[in-house]
Amino acid sequence: MRIVFMGTPPFAVAMLNAIHESKHDLVGIISSPDRPAGRGRKLKASAVKERALALDLPILQPEKLKNPDFLASLKSWEADLFVVVAFRMLPKEVWQMPPLGTFNLHASLLPQYRGAAPINWAIVNGEKESGLSTFFIDEKIDTGAVIKQETMAIGSNENAGSLHDRMMERGANLVLETIDLISSNKADAIAQAPSAAIKEAPKIFKEDLKINITKSAQEIHNLIRGMSPFPGAWANLDLPGFKGTLKILESSISEHSSVAAPGSLRKEGKSLFMATKDYDLELLSLQPQGKKRLKALDFVNGQEIDENSCIS
Repeated sequence: MRIVFMGTPPFAVAMLNAIHESKHDLVGIISSPDRPAGRGRKLKASAVKERALALDLPILQPEKLKNPDFLASLKSWEADLFVVVAFRMLPKEVWQMPPLGTFNLHASLLPQYRGAAPINWAIVNGEKESGLSTFFIDEKIDTGAVIKQETMAIGSNENAGSLHDRMMERGANLVLETIDLISSNKADAIAQAPSAAIKEAPKIFKEDLKINITKSAQEIHNLIRGMSPFPGAWANLDLPGFKGTLKILESSISEHSSVAAPGSLRKEGKSLFMATKDYDLELLSLQPQGKKRLKALDFVNGQEIDENSCIS
């Protein structure tokens, strides 16, 4: 079967590799245009483009997906199926083009967590499991009929980076299984049931990352691990030797009930604790403003922690 693959970030590269190594014919790649990056703002290719070049695969990078020249080039590849992983919303002219349709891999158990950041929001909301879904693309975002799903447990201390990597590995197999179902005419896609209880996974903004010290230790811990290692949950830090913002990238809920005001810091031996409304939260990995990530112990050793030290 002739396949066109569409994607941009490193997450999608695993699926590109899996298709390339399969029995199917990967006839072309669609990825985002090169974008300025880094301090020098030099143009940088996407991870998918870099892999496509290494594999000597044809690649298109349209600015506009309705551009007639792009559509003509895409049609000339005569693909049977389009596979999409972490790309952008496709116009009807694109997803309706191949005779066997266009399917997408999404990092949630649809219809839950439709949107740009399903891995992050599942952890922030304290979910015990999530998963992967393949579905046929239609007019709206993440609403098409589901072809295949795989459930994955979320560890109590797992962060978004760890879940991302596990999903990337499992997703490659799910994509191949879905392609085989479609090619053998066995893809029994099921429409997503409407529900008022659907949780969304919108794009993450800076205000979403701000730690609210009035919340419980579990809620704060979930935000920290759901936004780690990137973009990172943050708070304002007030110490005698440091005043500024601080990213908290790793934490652990202690068994000790908090006795100080929420946000208060306490150094105990080689550990740093933050009080919450219920239990103390041990801070394990931090990134002070303008500095590199470091263990909380290394940060504490260079700072004076007193009764006025706090996070807000």
